[in-house]
Amino acid sequence: MTIEATTPHATTLHLRPIRAMPAVLVAVAAALVPPLAGETFLLYIATLVGLYAIGAMSIHLIFRVGQFSLGQAAFLGIGGYTSALLTTGLHLSWWLSLVAGAALSAAIGAIVGPVVLRLKGVYFVLFTFTFGEFVRQIFVDWTSVTGGSEGIAGIAAPQSFSSPTGFYYLVLAFALLTAAVCGRLLMSQFGDAVDAIRESESLAQSNGIPVFRVKIIVFVISCAFLGVQGSLQASFVHYISPLSYGFPESLKLVVINVIGGLNTLWGPVLGSVFIVALPELLRNWVDYQWVLYGLALILLMRYLPGGLCDIGVLLRSWREPAGRDRS
Repeated sequence: MTIEATTPHATTLHLRPIRAMPAVLVAVAAALVPPLAGETFLLYIATLVGLYAIGAMSIHLIFRVGQFSLGQAAFLGIGGYTSALLTTGLHLSWWLSLVAGAALSAAIGAIVGPVVLRLKGVYFVLFTFTFGEFVRQIFVDWTSVTGGSEGIAGIAAPQSFSSPTGFYYLVLAFALLTAAVCGRLLMSQFGDAVDAIRESESLAQSNGIPVFRVKIIVFVISCAFLGVQGSLQASFVHYISPLSYGFPESLKLVVINVIGGLNTLWGPVLGSVFIVALPELLRNWVDYQWVLYGLALILLMRYLPGGLCDIGVLLRSWREPAGRDRS
């Protein structure tokens, strides 16, 4: 055994391809959806899953520093309205409009973050909820710009990705980009600081971690990706209105993380598949749709309290007693 092989750095390099393998397999499977499903309802659901995965992964960063936000739909709306106004009103390039939407969301996050991140616990939750409703009310009342309750229609997708298949691949590319950025952050030294802050802010501070600065960076990055989701979603539906950016939307992103699991980035991905796809797939059973959905949630909370990411733990716990009985 060589000396290099025993060093932590070499071990990390050796393990990286193994850790990345599930992500590569998921990406390949996602890329095969259009050839296998065609431009059907399944492709529509897969696009929705990709959109919500972007927002859920970005909010996951905020959860990882121990904060619980109920106002992130506001940043979705800021991104969506910015890109919609720029493309429909000023006929600006779709790509520049998307960048502008993400940048404005991040900029407002950088202004709000230093204020809201000084709060903790229920005060942080209440402030983010109030902020979300305040922004939504601006969308309603500023009728000369936002169209008020009627919203804005005719929001086009970029010409090269205007087909359902093309737009799916565009969303998939941004979802993979979001996963790569969030995953890289959480697996780096910065991610260690994030987890240390979640465990104990005072202990992290005493170890020299700039707690407040790390929180602000996480908050701003999260807002930027929410702006991206908002822009993409507006182009996907071709319409936006204040109804799309209220409290239920913020709550949905939170529930996706809770159902998927809060301790790993796989949580928001799995949660998006479950929360977004399941109600849509149950549409054929309209009379029982929400009963079956509620039953699935109850079973999930009963057997997987840590989220869908704990399914491996559950399966091992079922197999171990059987193994002991055989012995």
